[in-house]
Order: sequence, then structure tokens, then C-alpha cells
Amino acid sequence: MTDKLTGAAGREYVANAIRQALRSGDLVPGQRLVELELAESYGTTRGAVREALQDLAAEEIVEIVPRRGARIRAVSVEEAVQITECRSALEQLCARRAATRADEGQRAELERIGTDMRQAVADGAWDAYSALNQRLHELVIEASGQEVARRQLERLNGPMVRFQFRLALRPGRPAQSLPQHLAIIEAVVGGDPEAAARAAAAHLDDVIEQLRSSAARTPVPRR
Repeated sequence: MTDKLTGAAGREYVANAIRQALRSGDLVPGQRLVELELAESYGTTRGAVREALQDLAAEEIVEIVPRRGARIRAVSVEEAVQITECRSALEQLCARRAATRADEGQRAELERIGTDMRQAVADGAWDAYSALNQRLHELVIEASGQEVARRQLERLNGPMVRFQFRLALRPGRPAQSLPQHLAIIEAVVGGDPEAAARAAAAHLDDVIEQLRSSAARTPVPRR
């Protein structure tokens, strides 16, 4: 019989697997998470699953209800808007700093991301575009060197908003957001901090508008 993952390795494996299942749409908000089923599916012990669920609960990705078990936490539109408003303030700060602090390698990677984003939109490769979108935001934060902002952004639960609302996969959304992302890239690569902050603000203002409109939209089908 194959040994089951346990301890820290099992805990981390389960948590990462659940995050990936959310990204792919295999898990959805409100879905119950049964320890035994997860342990069998991921080849870990129930203890590792239990610890992973506790970690995800601390990230507010999972909700643990006494005597009822765990489930994927659903984020309301209003909470998603408030999260994004906070993200906007911090990402403007990071974009402004990245424009003056990014090194040559980071600027070159940003330019590659812009090229790849254009190609993904031309090809209709929405999953690839979504991944590039995420990497762009991560790289701007990395380039800023603002560790306090990075830690706060991790705690803001922005990934949960992406998992649930999946804006980048909506029809027409990549083409709409592409110029916004390219504006961020151009300003950071060009070393213009104020333009970078404005571009980040404009992009996240548009995300907020899309989130508010989502209340009246049909949910995006699972892929």
C-alpha cells in the first residue's frame, strides 16, 4: 500500500490542491469539504487534511462550521468590492515604487508579460491570460520592494475574489482589461511612478465596476 502524505508535507499539499481546484473551477463557493473524501482523493491522512483546512480557514478561503464541517467560503459582492478597494490603495503604492525600483530583469519580464498577454487575447487563450494577469500583479508588488504592502495584500483575500468571480474568464473581459494592464506595464517599465499609480487605480476601479455588475449577471459556467 502506498504511504500517505502526512505532517507538514501533507498539510501543504492538500492546501495547494484545494487552491488549484478553486482556480480550475473543480471546487466552487459553498461546496462542502469532507475530510475523508479529501484524504482519499489526495492520498494524505485525515490529520493532514484537517490541518490544511485550518490553514485555509485562516486565509478565509474555507469556512469551518461547528458540527457541520467545512465548506468553501462564499464572498459577497459587497465584500469583494471592499477587498478590491483596499487592494487598489496598496497596489497603487506598489506600482509607484516599482516604477523607480524595478531592476532590468523585472522590467524585461514585464515587457514579456505584455507581449504574451496580447498573444493570449489574440488566440482566445483565457486561462493563459488569467495566469499572466496574476503574474503581472505579483511582479509589480515584488519589484516595489514594499514587503508590508505585500503581506497586507496576501491577507486581503484577493485570491478568493479571483476564485469566485473569475472576471478574467468572462467573455470580452480580457480584451477590455488588456489596455489597462499594458498601461501599468508601460508606466513601470518607463519609470513613471505617477502614471503607474494612475494606471493601477484605473484598472482596479474597473474591476470594482465589474464586480458590482456581477450581482445582476448569470454566474460564469464552470470550465
